[in-house]
Amino acid sequence: MSLGTKIAWDDTVLPFQLDASDMRGRVARLDGVLDGILKQHDYPQQVEALVAEMALLTALIGQTVALRWKLSLQVQSKGAVRMIATDYYAPQEEGQPAQIRAYASFDHDRLTDAAPFDQVGEGYFAIMIDQGEGTQPYQGITPLAGGSLSACAEAYFAQSEQLPTRFSLSFGKSTEPGAGEHWRAGGIMLQHMPKASPFAASGEGTGEILTATDLVDGEEGENWGRVNILLDTVEDLEMIGPSVAPTDLLVRLFHEEQPRVYDAQSVQFGCTCSEDRVRQSLSIYSAKDIEKMTTPEGLVTADCQFCGAHYVLDPATVGFEAEDSEGA
Repeated sequence: MSLGTKIAWDDTVLPFQLDASDMRGRVARLDGVLDGILKQHDYPQQVEALVAEMALLTALIGQTVALRWKLSLQVQSKGAVRMIATDYYAPQEEGQPAQIRAYASFDHDRLTDAAPFDQVGEGYFAIMIDQGEGTQPYQGITPLAGGSLSACAEAYFAQSEQLPTRFSLSFGKSTEPGAGEHWRAGGIMLQHMPKASPFAASGEGTGEILTATDLVDGEEGENWGRVNILLDTVEDLEMIGPSVAPTDLLVRLFHEEQPRVYDAQSVQFGCTCSEDRVRQSLSIYSAKDIEKMTTPEGLVTADCQFCGAHYVLDPATVGFEAEDSEGA
């Protein structure tokens, strides 16, 4: 494969459909995006892995939202990694790239040598969709369980959407000639669209967390099982590239399922922070509160957790009393 072909698939999400088994899905490749996210922070290895997994999930799930919408994934935990937050900003217009950002909050002293998911404790995994001004944001949550963030996302779709869903992800640091060490990541998302049984949809039963297999039976169950067996044969290097294009990967895995591909969506690392947004966030504080935030040099400073941008403001120009003064 030529270098040009390789670059064309970096930082993209490719939607597809499997006509023979009534399924849809996406193939994601995050390279520069993941580098952009992680180079902003000096995360320990376990935290890097969790952020990389969340970024991949965000790209795969986010591709389904409409133009100008925002999708957010969040983990809130009582473990060493207290929070992971990611945002997917859909393009403003067709043909433009989507933007992804992410960060994690953690207690370094509580991190262990255990697997990344063991760094989170009791808590929840949430998906939020914001359709824009004048609309009510949607939020769905599921407990942190299943041994991975991918398993949490699968449980969310089974519980909240009654959609059988499967993720297969791979990510890590790669060293390539002339490029040095950088992140490469790839993943596949599968969804079957059956009519969930009334038992599953009503939420009745044992009280246990639903899984994809609880929602399919008969021919749908056979299709779901067969396609998942095929997905289990995928290799890590096939998912992350650059030697196998997503289109070639789909043919390798699912050629008998009649794969059909649609236009790929490009993604990039991006942040929406700005001085105006910082001022808006500080507008809820009184002059007395602002005074407590003021540095010895007489300034108010703020750092963006997502991109590391540093803002320096005059305390007399921030807070709700400053806004009232401007409006007077």
